[in-house]
Amino acid sequence: MPKVLYSPASPYSAKVRMAAAYAGIPLEAVKVETGPQPPELTSVNPLGKIPCLVTDDGQAVYDSRAITQHLNRISGNALFPRNAAKRLDAELLEALADGICDCALAHVYERRMRPAEKVHQPWLDLQWSKVVRSLDLLNGRLPRLGKKPTAGHIALRACLGYLDLRFVGQWERGRAKLKRWAARFDERFPELKPYLPA
Repeated sequence: MPKVLYSPASPYSAKVRMAAAYAGIPLEAVKVETGPQPPELTSVNPLGKIPCLVTDDGQAVYDSRAITQHLNRISGNALFPRNAAKRLDAELLEALADGICDCALAHVYERRMRPAEKVHQPWLDLQWSKVVRSLDLLNGRLPRLGKKPTAGHIALRACLGYLDLRFVGQWERGRAKLKRWAARFDERFPELKPYLPA
């Protein structure tokens, strides 16, 4: 069985595990602490980042978007539409959701890794402005949620789950539509909810 090295709080790990579950691809989930850069992780991903999927034949697939593309191929297109325009929409939504997570994580790491007196507030403000701008765009133009989610929908739900974990009470102000979208996603695909960042 393929295995995925992951962290429970990681939105990218959540996205990959949700995508695999939706596509019907069983994965052995192996929790990894990235801080110490354990050989178990660095031997398969020299970047020492999660998630990292390891196939049955030992091939390492890393970067969450490379993993969703791989899962899509082996599942016979369960995660991306075949129509080129709709596929591009899904890919762009995944990229936007991942970008929001990149900015949110930069915000978290700035506070976690630096002493309080060295935290650079202009950097935090810049990252948060990108999050706000992106969430406002999504709230004003909600992605249509049909019977089948795409990797883009899954990425967005994982992203909002991460914001709920780290920025609860901040991200959702003035974005009731986006909050309802997340609740609707959970109602339609309850089997994916256990994989949200925690």
